Parts: sequence; C-alpha cells; structure tokens
Amino acid sequence: MIVIGTDTHKRTHALAAVDEGTGRVRGHREIKADDAGHLAAVKWARSLDDERVWAIEDCRHVSRRLEQALIAAGERVVRVAPHRMGASRRGEREPGKSDEIDSLAIARAVVKDGVECFPAAFLDEQAMEIRLIADHRSDLVAERTRVQNRLRWHLVELDPELEASLKRGSLADARQLDRIDRRLRRIAPCPRVRVAREQVAQIRQLTRNVNTLKDELLALIKAHRPQLLSETGCGPLTAAILIGRTAGAERFQTDASFALQTGTAPIKCSSGQRQQHRLNRGGDRQLNHALHIIAITRAQHDPATREYLARKQAEGKTTKGALRCLKRHLARRFHHLLAPPAEPAATEPSVRSRQHDRDDILPDIPDHPRRRDNIDTTITAAPTTMRCVR
Repeated sequence: MIVIGTDTHKRTHALAAVDEGTGRVRGHREIKADDAGHLAAVKWARSLDDERVWAIEDCRHVSRRLEQALIAAGERVVRVAPHRMGASRRGEREPGKSDEIDSLAIARAVVKDGVECFPAAFLDEQAMEIRLIADHRSDLVAERTRVQNRLRWHLVELDPELEASLKRGSLADARQLDRIDRRLRRIAPCPRVRVAREQVAQIRQLTRNVNTLKDELLALIKAHRPQLLSETGCGPLTAAILIGRTAGAERFQTDASFALQTGTAPIKCSSGQRQQHRLNRGGDRQLNHALHIIAITRAQHDPATREYLARKQAEGKTTKGALRCLKRHLARRFHHLLAPPAEPAATEPSVRSRQHDRDDILPDIPDHPRRRDNIDTTITAAPTTMRCVR
C-alpha cells in the first residue's frame, strides 16, 4: 500500500507517494486545483498501486474540493494536522521548504504513526453551513468590538463623563447607543463628532446582523441536531461550534478518538508510585472551549454535576483535575449526541451501543483514552455527483 501526501494550495496541489512499509518515495506530481487536475491525480495514483491512502493537510479552505473529488471517486482519505506535518519535516535530512518537501513530510507522518491514527475525511454539508455562519458571526462580533473601542476613545475627548458612565459591554445595548447619539447631537459639529455618530450607526447595523445570524443558527441547529439544545449549558452558539468544528461525528468511531480531537483526553504524568493525569493542551481548541463552557455552566447550575465534582475532589483530585474528568465525560456524551442515530439490528447490541446506554451516568475516565484501535477510515458514500474515474 502507498500513502499519498498532499500539500494543498489555492491554485496547485503537490503530491508525493510513499511506500507504507519502507517509506521509499514512489513518485511526485503537481496538479492544478481544478476538476481536470483532480481526475489526473486519481489516475496517477491508481497507476502506482492498487491499494492507497490519501493524506491531506487539514486546511479546509483549500483542500475541500480535492477531498470532495477523492471521496466521490471512492478513494480513502485521512486528514493530517499541520503541526504533525511540521514535526515530520523537521525530522527530514533534506533542509529547506518547498511544496514537494511538505507533501513528502505529510505522507511520512502518516507512515510513521499509522493510518489508523488519523481521522478520516468526511464532508458534512450541513455542518459546514453552520460553521460558515458561526465563523461569519464571530468576525462581525470582532469587528463590532473594534468599532466600540474606537468610539470610546472619541468619547474620551468629546464627553469624558459620558464615557466613564458606560459599563463594559454596554455599547451593544440599543438604549445606550440612543443615549450616546442624543449627547453627540448637543455637541458643536466637528469632524470628531461626525465620525463618532457614524460609528454609533455602524455598531447598530453590526448588532442587527449579529442577532440575525444567531437566529439563523438556532433554526439550523433545531433542524440538524435539536437534541444539543436540550443539554444544560449548550446554547445555540456553543452547539454551532460543536457541530461545525466536529465536521461529521461519523469520522470518529469511538468517543476516545473524539476526546483526543477535543483536547479532553487526559495525558499521563505519572512517576514512581504517583499515578495521575494532566490536562491535554492539544486537539481543536474551539471544541475544547465549547466543552469548557458547558462544564462551567453545569458546575454552577446542575446539582448532579456538582455532586460529581465533589465526589472527584473527595477522591483526591484537584479542582482542575475534577473539571478535566467532567470534560472527558462531556466528550463522551456529545460524541453520542452528534453521531447519527443507530439503525435497529436484530442481533445483540454491540459493546459500543451498550456504552452509549450508560452515557447518562457520570463514569470514571477510561484507562486508555488515547486508544484509536480498529478505527475504520473508509468512506464509501459520495457527497456529490461526480463522473466515475476509471
């Protein structure tokens, strides 16, 4: 079997084929980032070996069309985090950086750790739509914050008492904006006053757009994963992060692999007779942030969660250690909620199904949360119609 490392860019993609057993380079290729280039890449790969895996650097904005074409053609595709490629490139004997070197580093990172250690590429159109809207809303909120900060500096010059009376976050309130606008009208016209009034109008428009996008996200989540909104601490914005950043829970066969992606899988830091774990600083930090918000909210408002944290602290864990255990449980819980419903089977339920039945109970952390054995990364369903590649 060969592993084809792919360094994706806006106009071209660099490919490097490596033998899985020996790491020997089987060939290099550069293709255009269009449909003709994607077809040429598949034909070239099939001429090298009958069994192959595509390893693509996880840059969704430039790799999405290639992933879509490969999955539609029935190819097996895994995603490689950029830092894994960087670590592999630093271990190469050849110095420097180029697209060819990067594609080779991506392939050898997969050869080194094993294909089963990387998440399969999965294209969830609804999740992508939610993520795009959530990211756009975050950009508008950041832009509104910048305008609010500039308005405050103008008010320091125009009306220091008014600026001092404005509490933190009050510039998103329509009543406060009306109050500022009335005070600015009383001041003698000057360029600073005109700029400040334009900024007030800009903040109003940004606030309307932000609220509209939040309502749109709520409607999409109710149609896609309404069960998330019934969870304590999981509002529409947090649910949008979980859905959009997970990008299809189907690519995580076990909750342990999902916990590793969310940065909630504990890392051992034991020595001698001391056996303990520490927080995981890896994984997707946006997913980790969403689970952290849910954990903090439940710790404040959910009696069962407070009892669980108290029990963990009574066992000798620190406050952070107990919170880490809670976030690991939440990763298990939300992996179950984000996964599609299981189809009924006539046979005895599997071990995984029985585990999901126990998700309502707050369990202890498994001994091996980083385990990724038996993960099936084969994708057979094509997301869109594509001409069959022979």
